[in-house]
Amino acid sequence: MNNLSLNGVELETIESPLWFHLKGLMQTATGYGSKLTTQYKVKYNNRLYRVYCHCFSNCGSLYIIVKNNRVFLN
Repeated sequence: MNNLSLNGVELETIESPLWFHLKGLMQTATGYGSKLTTQYKVKYNNRLYRVYCHCFSNCGSLYIIVKNNRVFLN
């Protein structure tokens, strides 16, 4: 996954899986949720931010949290 962008600017993406990603597990029993952690981090404003997914039904939106605000990625 190297094509995440914010306002048309491509962000550097780093793979950083958590323990349950390595074991092939899901964060919730259904796989749906409003703050699902992904195995990726992006560099934004000289800082690494974990990428989260807001997933309901069969689509999801990726975002990072900057100063308690959700910033959605393209």
